[in-house]
Amino acid sequence: MNQLLTRHETFNLIRRLKASGLSWLYDPEKHRITIDTDATVEENIRIRLPVNFPHIDHEKDQDEDEESIGYIIILIQAGKAAVGYFDDDIIVDHKVFKSYMVRKKQGKSQVKYLKSKGKSRAGSRVRLANTIHFFESINERLQEYFEDYEINRIGLSCSKTLLPYLFSSKVSCPFDKKDERLFKIPRHIHTPGYDILIDTQEWLLQGEIKYSEQLQPLVDSLINGNDS
Repeated sequence: MNQLLTRHETFNLIRRLKASGLSWLYDPEKHRITIDTDATVEENIRIRLPVNFPHIDHEKDQDEDEESIGYIIILIQAGKAAVGYFDDDIIVDHKVFKSYMVRKKQGKSQVKYLKSKGKSRAGSRVRLANTIHFFESINERLQEYFEDYEINRIGLSCSKTLLPYLFSSKVSCPFDKKDERLFKIPRHIHTPGYDILIDTQEWLLQGEIKYSEQLQPLVDSLINGNDS
């Protein structure tokens, strides 16, 4: 089972969790909490924290009015991408990219085609050149964000096939694969565009708790406190 949480509900849940005596672990890389319920691993409670939620300190109470979090969301598919810089819940800047990278008849990106057929015809060379330019343009915009803003988190949705092009571009990516701020967006992303970028941001601004059905009473007590 799963349930979405507002930022305010998430703060209250964390306070109750710290006072509960339950054993739990915060994973900064995934920005996620796992609560050990003394059951099987599959029955542990997992809480995905809002993207604008501060890192968790086991000892200190969280302050809901802490300094705002600046973050980037990057959505990449073959020939289409959307990136944006956000300050807390406000979109500061965004850019949508489009490029001719897909073979029309097969519907397969040139990157995937190269792995099986290689590059031979003029159309293939054009698509490959477009692919290179596509990622250079993305990295140019990302470099601007890193120069102009403070980046606390980097949310990325990109297939394994395309990922090497992001990090091996002649225009260097301003972060690397092991950057501690980087996390994979745990959601299926439709064709990137402005609307999808905003929809993804709105989803990331919410927390999400996942648990097995038998743990519903415990989850209710954490979310609602004495009201459950």
